Amino acid sequence: MNESKQRYVPAIVFCVLGLIWGCNFIYMKMASTLITPDQIAFFRVLFGFSPVLLYAIFTRAFRRAHARHIGHFAVMAFLTATYYYSFAKGTSMLYSGVAGIVSGGSPIISFLLTMAFLKEEKLSFKKAVGIMLGFVGLALVARPSAEQLLSSNMQAVLYMLAGILSVGSSFVYTKKFITPLKIKSGALTAYQMGLALIFLACFTNYKGIGNIWTEFYPAVGIVVGLGLLGTGAAFIMYYYVIDKLGAVTASSATYIPPIVALFIGVLIANESIECMDYLAAALVFAGVFLLRRKK
Repeated sequence: MNESKQRYVPAIVFCVLGLIWGCNFIYMKMASTLITPDQIAFFRVLFGFSPVLLYAIFTRAFRRAHARHIGHFAVMAFLTATYYYSFAKGTSMLYSGVAGIVSGGSPIISFLLTMAFLKEEKLSFKKAVGIMLGFVGLALVARPSAEQLLSSNMQAVLYMLAGILSVGSSFVYTKKFITPLKIKSGALTAYQMGLALIFLACFTNYKGIGNIWTEFYPAVGIVVGLGLLGTGAAFIMYYYVIDKLGAVTASSATYIPPIVALFIGVLIANESIECMDYLAAALVFAGVFLLRRKK
């Protein structure tokens, strides 16, 4: 491949990454008809760990000295396991497209946690408006009322928010404790996912877990789509984009999954998403856009 074509590779990988992440919600939704959310999270990490481990070995990222930081890796693994379980639980109770909309709130929560604990962000008027728009959008998805506070819709959104909070917390923890260690991304991801797999293996209820193999598409979705591609390969692609395009550009890949999930839900899964959900999506996207603006 000549140099003129190579320069387009990072941009192509960036788009493919957003597409892969956006497809994760439909895979979780299909699997939820056969197995439980904890089992979905277990399979996701089990099959996602393999490519990450091979990548770390291939790049010779492992070092014996890393063992002294196992406490930090365990914290990251716990947050990862919580994130995967919460998203699987929330998606099982929502349309996959709506779950994708809620996931779009990740940058908003991450910004609030960064502002609170890292003191790297200052709250401007535009960012305050962005936060408000984002939360209004999330509230529209939940549509809470006096009669609905205990409804499955509200509970599902709370599970999704728990997952988003785990993602935001992992970002803050990484910036504060992991980044200064100067450990290669391949090793960090392998440690994180390996320990997350141990956590999930200990707490997963295995009753009925074999049901996933009774139907072809859910089985392929959870092994190839959610595990190998949506988790393992996605991590590798994400760090490649960071290396080639920078962390800020790479983080903007989170704009793509909610849109992809929404279109897949409507056009492929025939989910009857309401106009209110489209309005919620627009508000969440607008909120994230304002948070990303430099001025």
